[in-house]
Amino acid sequence: MAWALYDFANSGYTTVVLTTVFSAYFVAQVAQGAPWATFALTCALSASYALAMVVLPPLGAWADQHAGKRHVLRVSTLACVALTTLLATIGPGDIFAGLVVLALSNLAYCIGETVIAAFLPDLARPQAFGRVSGWGWGVGYLGGMLTLGLGLGWVAYATALGWHPPQFVPGVMLITACIFLAAALPALFFLPEKKHPSRRPNGVGSSATYSAGGSVQPAVRSVPSVVACTLRSVLVQFPDFRWLLLCGAFYHAGISVVITLSAVYATQAMGFDMTQTMLLVFVVNITAAVGALVFGHVQDTFGHTRALGGTLVGWVLMIVLAVMATGPAMFWMAAALAGLCMGTSQSAGRAMVAALAPNGHAARFYALWSWAVRLAAIVGPLTYGAVTWLTEGNHRLALLVTGVFFLAALLTLRCVDFARGVRVRDTNEIGA
Repeated sequence: MAWALYDFANSGYTTVVLTTVFSAYFVAQVAQGAPWATFALTCALSASYALAMVVLPPLGAWADQHAGKRHVLRVSTLACVALTTLLATIGPGDIFAGLVVLALSNLAYCIGETVIAAFLPDLARPQAFGRVSGWGWGVGYLGGMLTLGLGLGWVAYATALGWHPPQFVPGVMLITACIFLAAALPALFFLPEKKHPSRRPNGVGSSATYSAGGSVQPAVRSVPSVVACTLRSVLVQFPDFRWLLLCGAFYHAGISVVITLSAVYATQAMGFDMTQTMLLVFVVNITAAVGALVFGHVQDTFGHTRALGGTLVGWVLMIVLAVMATGPAMFWMAAALAGLCMGTSQSAGRAMVAALAPNGHAARFYALWSWAVRLAAIVGPLTYGAVTWLTEGNHRLALLVTGVFFLAALLTLRCVDFARGVRVRDTNEIGA
């Protein structure tokens, strides 16, 4: 329960800060609707994702070696809460400060999200990874809805008083920070962490490991060496995990656009105000929660790759509906489908990594997965932002280009042989 509650906690950050309120507030109010505002927002987030790509692999290796996942989780969570609180001080004209604080808060969020995922192999049996991951995402979307709902209530109250966004957005940021901290406390103090032995004959985590050919490899002790060894193993010994990383990078590039820029699209292309946008994202969270909770059972029953493939087809359909929408009805349909696909695809990726990661190396493999996801979070929103900049604000064309990422993921998924990946996981060793 503590593990799922952390998803409940941090979903409010992505729902309110990245997806709904602060992103739209920055473009419309802080940057005062400048043509470059969307591109500047995506650049700041891309910088935070790039930094996450640098720090996550060594952090994952350190956490594996020292059973330190919970320690890293505490530091990153407290940092994200503090920085979210600081976002409440950003007003019109505070462009540089807003971008810096947003980027740092997102970096802290990325670290926490990666580390909490690495607890999954310690908490669930392999045959239940899909269900447990789905439960976490489902509970997480409920947290996003609670945070967004309280924020929406505050916005409605403030609007009735005649307040403007610079006056009521700070309150939304404070609500988000408080819920994040309160819901994360059980995970920070009570989440169990298994300590894998540092020396074990003939196995992962031993002082001498064995390659697929049976030759003894010397012990690897330094964090940079562990990272390099893990990367070599993924590139050479774990081909299906390598294909999964590429597939995940493609479809998360599209998801990152939806998470980061859906509110911007709703306001700029569809003419929604902030209240309408918050209601829209609230509906997205409802369908995402349903998708995550139901999809876990589907994934465990019908197989990981088949289930993920169906979700990617849904993403392509969502893009078509959203681009074709000229009125609110079709756009609401596209938004509901986006939520359903978001819950299922994010849950699927986390469960698949858990199933392919060797025992005792979950944090490292999740760090590599997060590395691919963060690369996607750079490429996706930057591509969207660049298209809108070059076309003088054509958000529909930018969203259509986003659909290419989902098509590429669907093609890449065909290269993943999940049964073979499990066999490789059980026979190959990587350095500790």
